Amino acid sequence: MHDGVYVVHTGEPSWLQRAWAAVLFASPAALWGESAIRAADGPGRRDRDLRSVIHVAVDRKRSVVEPSGVRVHPLAGFDSRVQWNLSPPRVRIEHALLDVASRQPREVEAIATLADAVQARRTTAQRLIDTLSGRPRVARRRFLDEVLRDLADGTCSALERGYLVRVERAHRLPTGTRQSKGWSRGRVYRDVEYPAFGLVVELDGRMFHDSAAARDRDLDRDLDALVDGRSSVRLGWGQVFGRPCRTAERIAVLLAQRGWGGSMQPCPACSPTRSRVVP
Repeated sequence: MHDGVYVVHTGEPSWLQRAWAAVLFASPAALWGESAIRAADGPGRRDRDLRSVIHVAVDRKRSVVEPSGVRVHPLAGFDSRVQWNLSPPRVRIEHALLDVASRQPREVEAIATLADAVQARRTTAQRLIDTLSGRPRVARRRFLDEVLRDLADGTCSALERGYLVRVERAHRLPTGTRQSKGWSRGRVYRDVEYPAFGLVVELDGRMFHDSAAARDRDLDRDLDALVDGRSSVRLGWGQVFGRPCRTAERIAVLLAQRGWGGSMQPCPACSPTRSRVVP
């Protein structure tokens, strides 16, 4: 597969064999970034490219010529960041996630990288915060710290974080309760709830709302909310990231109709004429 590294069967090597081959070729080395996360996720994910580039880290004092299909990353503090007992060895998941998130081209992709890992229980927001505190040179450090603290407070996805920051906070709406427990054919967690005003906001993200069965459960949750005397509003990516100001305006109307005495405040992105909403 590489100089001095062989596979003893015919046919296409698996992703795990390619990962091991890269680590052995650059030894001492460990999977880095996307490849470390891929190894932690295991073989069950079907959305992975089995022929993707394998990323490995080596001590920053070394120079390794990259073979085809392998990207080598010199790393400061190499030994302290690697879990040598894993198969294959890999950079600790917290460091790998921060490395990938800090390099994402868009904020929403950085949020999704962190939120998906926390949601899947690969790590916790607090562990990521602690790891980030020891890495002062991470790109977009302040932004990542804010995202992680929001995740620690209960936001569980990029979409939830987008609603919190772009809709709720940016327009001075009341602070909702995150992941409140409820019942709908078993225990469920409502994304955002305004208990004083009888309003529930459910956020339809790609990861958990992509099948007919999931959609059916969502509709049941909305119906149960109505039975309990609450209104349930379901928002998607367009409402949160595409039209957050317009969404805030309409949420403000719903809250005001249910007794909220405040008013929506315009954010810097709002139209100059959009200062408040009167139902």
